[in-house]
Order: sequence, then structure tokens, then C-alpha cells
Amino acid sequence: MHWDRLFEDLEGQLAAEWESERAVLDAESERLRISRLDMRSRLRVLCAASALATVDLPGGARLRVRLQTLGADWVAAAILDAPESPPRRSTCILPLPAVRGLSVDHGLLLTSLDGEEAAPILRERMSLGFILRDLARRRVPVSILSTDGRDLHGTIDRAGADHLDLAVHDSGAARTASAVRGFQMIPFHAVTSVQILGGQLP
Repeated sequence: MHWDRLFEDLEGQLAAEWESERAVLDAESERLRISRLDMRSRLRVLCAASALATVDLPGGARLRVRLQTLGADWVAAAILDAPESPPRRSTCILPLPAVRGLSVDHGLLLTSLDGEEAAPILRERMSLGFILRDLARRRVPVSILSTDGRDLHGTIDRAGADHLDLAVHDSGAARTASAVRGFQMIPFHAVTSVQILGGQLP
């Protein structure tokens, strides 16, 4: 009987050591997996969940949004209205380099850790320039917030490899020769957000 108890104790100790080693290995494996996880993978999960988020932008600007679509170097989101403001529908395109921080529900933040590198769908291959060229082609009025805090309204005339030309006019006005007050060339790296006024992303 004494030997049976001794062997049971030894087996229990051995099982506990194995369990402890396995827990250490699992934790190390998880740390290694997370160390390889990029922000786009996590944003993919958050967009799929239509997560509510507060996005911090250059110059202290903050936007309360619902994440919608992930692109190659941008994320699109529906801007949420403040309770006291009149209802409006607008989508903004946020270049990923302009995102300074993202506040989301803690549960969703943890869920986004399950994101894995996947072959991007066609939309995720579309660059910021591609989207801006489409807005230019369709003559969609936009509001561009620049990294220095300027809010420019107008219509994108054209978008190059790393910049866009904006015909500046009043918000809500059509792009006509008489409405245009000037033209501005804006490098992509100076764009904080592109708000599509009164509409959705194509």
C-alpha cells in the first residue's frame, strides 16, 4: 500500500511538471505568434466585426467611427454623429500612416489578436491612390483634413502616385468653374482623412 501511494505521488508530480512545461511552451508559442501579427491583420478582424472605434489622428484630432473596409494602405469607416448634431451619412478614408491610435472595446481588441495573415481579397489590394482616382473620375465632393489641421472642401481633379490635385470650393457646391476658388496639390503623406460627403465608399 505504501508503494502504491509513493508511485501515485511521483506520477502526480511528473504530470504536474509536464503540465507546467506545456503551459510555458504554449505561452511562448502564443507570444511568438503575436510578435508576428501586424496591425492590418488585426484591422481586418475589426472591420469584419464592424467595430466601433475612436481613431486618434495627427494634431490631436479624434473621430468616432464604425470600421468598415480595409484597403492596402487605408481603412474606411462610417463617421458617427454626435447626439446633438443633425443626422448625416458620410464615410471617411483614413490612410494607415495617419492613424496614431485606435480605441476599441477590450473584448474586440482581444478578438483581433486571432487575426492571421491571409491572402488579401481584391479590395485589400486597392491603394489609397486607386480609391482617390475613382473619386476623381466620379467627381465626388470631399473634405480633406490635412496633417496640419486644415480642412479643405472640394473635388479631386486627379490623383498621381503620391499626391492629388484638389479643386477647392464650398462644401455642398458642385464643381463648376465659377464655384472653384483655387487649386491645391496635396501629397498623400499630408492627408489625415478624406471624408466622402453625404455618401458611401464605392
